[in-house]
Parts: sequence; C-alpha cells; structure tokens
Amino acid sequence: MDVATLTAFLSPCLPFLFERVGAPALDGAVSKLGEDTWKRAKAIWVKLWPKVESDAAAKMAAEKLANKPDSEAWKEALQEELEAILQKDSALAEALAEILQDVQSDRQGNVVQQTVETVQGQMIGQMYGGEAKNIGDIGTVEGDVKL
Repeated sequence: MDVATLTAFLSPCLPFLFERVGAPALDGAVSKLGEDTWKRAKAIWVKLWPKVESDAAAKMAAEKLANKPDSEAWKEALQEELEAILQKDSALAEALAEILQDVQSDRQGNVVQQTVETVQGQMIGQMYGGEAKNIGDIGTVEGDVKL
C-alpha cells in the first residue's frame, strides 16, 4: 500500500469529503474533481474515515489538510498517521490498495491530464501522467504576481 499515493489522491478531495466548501460547492465536486475521482475518493473515505475519526492525530491532520489542501506539512502529517493506521489494519490496507490500483493504472499511461482553474484570483492545477513534460511558456506577466 503506497500511503504517499493515497495521501496525494485524497488531498484535493478532503475539502469536499469534510464538506468544508459548503453544500452548493459540494455539488460541484464531480465537475471539479471528475466523476471517477470523486467516486473513488468517496469509496476510500467510507472505509478509511472510521479509523481516522477514532485517532485524534489522524483526524486533526485530515481536518487541517481539508482546510489547506496544498499544505505539504499537513500532507506529510496525514501520511504518517495513515501509515500507522494501515500498519495495524492489513485488511483495510488491502481494500484501499485495490481502489488505488485502478487510479495508479490510469496514471501509468502516456496520457497527461492537466486541470487548471481559477479560485478567488488564484490558479490551482494538477498535472499527472506517464511522461509529463513542460511544453510551453506562460509568457510575459504584468502586475502583482505571487508564486
């Protein structure tokens, strides 16, 4: 069970899984994440949540990451907590690995999927695929740019 992949997969889904973004935005989870990703995230979360909820450190890390899905520190914290949980429950680890196997298989090919959107003036994006390469420039940017 690759806990790093599990954590990376769940990170952008956690705000929706914790319903931090409000009911109207929750309806948009499918359009934002993709129907297949959302279904898998829910399937994983249904199995994983009882263990996370019963572990104070894991629950806190998951909630903090739901509030800041791009936080590397909270991703690492959640990853550590999930590793501990899954080491104690091999059946859960196997069940989650089976769900994630489909995700990893989908991402192994030469297809590159890129999603970029704007939220309150910020560019948010994900890119994954077999051999993703930079194939272009942003160009000239004027004004106040924060990276």
